[in-house]
Amino acid sequence: MAPRSPARPPLVDCLIEDHRWEQVDLEALAETACAAALDGLGLDPAAFEISLLGCSDARIADLNADFRGKPKPTNVLSWPSEERGAARPGDRPKAPRRDPMGPTELGDIAIAWETCTREAQAGGRTTADHVTHLLVHGTLHLLGYDHETDPDAALMEGHETEILGKMGVADPYATEATAAPEGDDGRRV
Repeated sequence: MAPRSPARPPLVDCLIEDHRWEQVDLEALAETACAAALDGLGLDPAAFEISLLGCSDARIADLNADFRGKPKPTNVLSWPSEERGAARPGDRPKAPRRDPMGPTELGDIAIAWETCTREAQAGGRTTADHVTHLLVHGTLHLLGYDHETDPDAALMEGHETEILGKMGVADPYATEATAAPEGDDGRRV
């Protein structure tokens, strides 16, 4: 992964609402994980920007209710700046259009402290490793990847596993399905 130029703004614009996120240095984790996700897909991280909200379960439950009609906490939510999904299940999504005036906004991610730490503990992972996985996962969602169908889930999970492996983070899908945290749709996340 190419280092960012000192004159360039960070890839991730991080807003920390819940200061417990400082325990894992969410800003540094996000910069590393999101850049690795882009780099792992052959995209130059310097050409993009992502907004990240580090929040609590209460805040993400409100967001989940407002945007998905599910009034409960979840680990991570993402809002792509535009539709990039593939036309057919299992196909790679469309690459983001580059903004000639500066970094392309990929979208927004929100991540909840209590759910993430609870899932990390239940899965026998460090909070930092689990959060790194969820940030890679959220970045892939911004790029149009999803896990709504089995072929899409296989593609997305394959990319996640490869990206995380290059970062030295164990495959989050290698454990028993019962030990892996689940997203709102019941699929492993």
